[in-house]
Amino acid sequence: MDQDSNSEDESLGPSQEPSEEEHPCIPPGLADSEAMEMLWQLRAQRRQSFPELPETVTRLTAPDGSLLYLVGTAHFSDSSKKDVTTTIRAVQPDVVVVELCQYRVSMLRMDENTLLKEAKDINLEKVQQAIKQNGLMSGLMQILLLKVSAHITEQLGMAPGGEFREAFKEAGRVPFCKFHLGDRPIPVTFKRAIAALSLWQKARLAWGLCFLSDPISKEDVEKCKQKDLLEQTMSEMIGEFPALHQTIVAERDIYLTHTLRQATRCVEAPSNAEKVPAVVVGVVGMGHVPGIEKNWEKQLNISEIMSVAPPSRLSWMFRTVMKGVMAGMLGYTCYRAGGSLGRALLSLPTVQSLLTTLRPPTS
Repeated sequence: MDQDSNSEDESLGPSQEPSEEEHPCIPPGLADSEAMEMLWQLRAQRRQSFPELPETVTRLTAPDGSLLYLVGTAHFSDSSKKDVTTTIRAVQPDVVVVELCQYRVSMLRMDENTLLKEAKDINLEKVQQAIKQNGLMSGLMQILLLKVSAHITEQLGMAPGGEFREAFKEAGRVPFCKFHLGDRPIPVTFKRAIAALSLWQKARLAWGLCFLSDPISKEDVEKCKQKDLLEQTMSEMIGEFPALHQTIVAERDIYLTHTLRQATRCVEAPSNAEKVPAVVVGVVGMGHVPGIEKNWEKQLNISEIMSVAPPSRLSWMFRTVMKGVMAGMLGYTCYRAGGSLGRALLSLPTVQSLLTTLRPPTS
């Protein structure tokens, strides 16, 4: 999967799935410039000037006249997938931006059955990977959130991110359309979220996530696309964990607004290199739409929400205690398992790394 390193936000190559909506066959002997002009004109013919779009779509205008069609979605919704398809086919965009970062891009290529299996299967390898990628506390919080996702997946029989996969597929069917990843890297979000919570708040949040068992229906998911109900839910969340809302929702609203504005830059027409206003489709969770609208015309400082503070002494002590508990459990397991198996366990790189990190930091 190719990435455009020249772009500030992540850019991917188009999908390769064949379709009736794919680019037409180019007549043999046609010069490159003529072929490009042909595809440019074809897209212009398909693009609707005044499209009838779903009510989940918000239209925003950039200072240079570029247009953003922002599709608010529910992440476990078949109708959201249809909204994305309808919008992209109607407006034939220059760029499609989705609420994903490079750490979650694998879900674009995986089929539904594999994703269902992955979402339900939270194993030791996933726990180790999350801790290695995000640190101990942030990694454990990510595992708890994966547990929530697995609970919803099991209840609905539907893998998350269907609207993003649909956007990726449809973008590959539009001539000259680029596909960008627009979300803040997930390790930054988790680390900032954990740092913003007190120890008591972390315990309460972990407890709530561990014992989440309420039944969820497809009707409940569709209600998440209703702005008034969603705002009510957000208000309840702000009251419970205001710092968590700030880092996971409000800061990402700012980051998503930034990447969407980067995408809505004028593009060059292939015939004469003339700059023309761009058409962009953004695909984000409905909860981010109000924040993006509010930030659309503001001056934004992205560096402020990308920094991660070093861990405090208390945080280091807590992590050391946790690692000590894990090491004690490991030692007991080795004792019960016998000498040969114990030596085999102690030779594992992960175990050696754990034991090494128990040493206090040098001053």
